[in-house]
Amino acid sequence: MAAQMNKKRKFCNDGVFKAELNEMLMRELAEDGYSGVEVRVTPTRTEIIILATRTQNVLGEKGRRIRELTSLVQKRFNFEKDAVELYAEKVANRGLSAIAQCESLRYKLLGGLAVRRACYGVVRFIIEQGAKGCEVVVSGKLRAQRAKAMKFMDGFMIHSGHPAREYVDSAIRHVLLRQGVIGIKVKIMRDHDPTGKLGPKKPLPDAIEILESKDEPAPAKPHSVPKNRAPVEVVPAHVPVVPQA
Repeated sequence: MAAQMNKKRKFCNDGVFKAELNEMLMRELAEDGYSGVEVRVTPTRTEIIILATRTQNVLGEKGRRIRELTSLVQKRFNFEKDAVELYAEKVANRGLSAIAQCESLRYKLLGGLAVRRACYGVVRFIIEQGAKGCEVVVSGKLRAQRAKAMKFMDGFMIHSGHPAREYVDSAIRHVLLRQGVIGIKVKIMRDHDPTGKLGPKKPLPDAIEILESKDEPAPAKPHSVPKNRAPVEVVPAHVPVVPQA
């Protein structure tokens, strides 16, 4: 049945599956620092890798919670038995994960912390973790009845072009407070990393690298080489022949 599926429909189904899986895990693992999901399809089974800051909470006591999540995914998406496997992977640097910082800011606001203090704390932490720039936007009824938006920025941020897709990580969350719903948007611009672990391998297209000049040997003594003149033929002088006795 899967072999007869149209290519366009297959890609749509894969996208819907990942979006629904991401939404489910985001609601379930929000308190455990959920930072995204990766789906790897092999001929024998489907591997789902959950990225989180607190992997021990995702696994649960003796792996109980990860088994519950595996069973839930298997029943919801009609997988065969032992055809899907869930793994938990720790995020390399949570300061460069927009989802993790968005959730952190969300719980700070739910705890009653002032908006400015919470946002400045998140911005400072992101920059200290090695980000090139960040932007935090909070909108809604922050103090008065009139809704407004507040933007907190630091560092360097690009907004357009293909590098924005590779360098900028963004996340959006909604906070249900007593006065209404507040929207949070966090954008983090990572720095160039040749290893590809903490940032993109490909450098920015407008990044200019100035190379060191090469050491050239100095000439022994100054001399000039005429280039525009015609070559002068050297006529050998007449040598007199001395007769032999």
